[in-house]
Amino acid sequence: MQAVTTVAEVREQVREWKRAGLTVGLVPTMGFLHEGHKSLIVRAAAENDRVVVSDFVNPTQFGPNEDLESYPRDFERDCKLCEEAGAALVFHPEPSEMYAPNACTYVNMDELTHELCGLTRPIHFRGVCTVVSKLFNIVTPDRAYFGQKDAQQLAVIRRMVRDLNFGIKIVGCPIVREEDGLAKSSRNTYLSPEERTAALCLSRAVFAGQRMVEAGERDAKTVLDAMRAIIEAEPLAKIDYVKMVDFENIVQIERIEDAPVLCAMAVYIGKTRLIDNFIYEPEGHGCGCGCDSCGCGCND
Repeated sequence: MQAVTTVAEVREQVREWKRAGLTVGLVPTMGFLHEGHKSLIVRAAAENDRVVVSDFVNPTQFGPNEDLESYPRDFERDCKLCEEAGAALVFHPEPSEMYAPNACTYVNMDELTHELCGLTRPIHFRGVCTVVSKLFNIVTPDRAYFGQKDAQQLAVIRRMVRDLNFGIKIVGCPIVREEDGLAKSSRNTYLSPEERTAALCLSRAVFAGQRMVEAGERDAKTVLDAMRAIIEAEPLAKIDYVKMVDFENIVQIERIEDAPVLCAMAVYIGKTRLIDNFIYEPEGHGCGCGCDSCGCGCND
């Protein structure tokens, strides 16, 4: 496995692979990798001849008062995990390699970024779309892999790929959880032992809501009220949002009908903001990623 820091090195290696007729998968990450990231790399390695993992804490998706400086980093550990999972190359650039000093070009998206995390993190998805577009242009992958834990991001990237004709298959992969249910996240390291226990209210609420929907409940408010009650019973938890939206368009819904829905939450446990979700796919709509309609390649 190689570890490189420049755009030129990535492009040179990918050109060599493609001249040999090899397929390339991309797993974009912000580093401090865990089992959730590893599952993406393993799947990418199974479905492509070569896998590139980007390991880059992207400054343009952090707001002024967010945790850019304190975001956890451990590149040596990341490289070990990437190699074990089957990556061929890790791209670990400095911000100056990705953004010129006078850079003023961004990728903006309307509609899908107005709800959920987009409400309280107004510049976040502009930064995500910009850096992912840059990675797509640098790596030119055949497929790119994203986790369902960041479900709004997954929907946004799918729409961007469709709207801008990238010609890349976007593969959504299931949430990976700790044994007690907590969704794996690099930010879990911020939690004290007491907060770590309190954070389980997120997964309890997700599992309860999912059970209600799978049992036939179709009123969104009924499901959301039950989920909020579970979270509000935890003294250390403060809700940012708990909402149910149409998964394709990220618009709030009142009832679950025939289209895939995303039930998502963001909750502060102490000072740490955590997210979790479940996706409900009505019968006949393919896999939980919705790939029959979006062409993400999950069933390839």
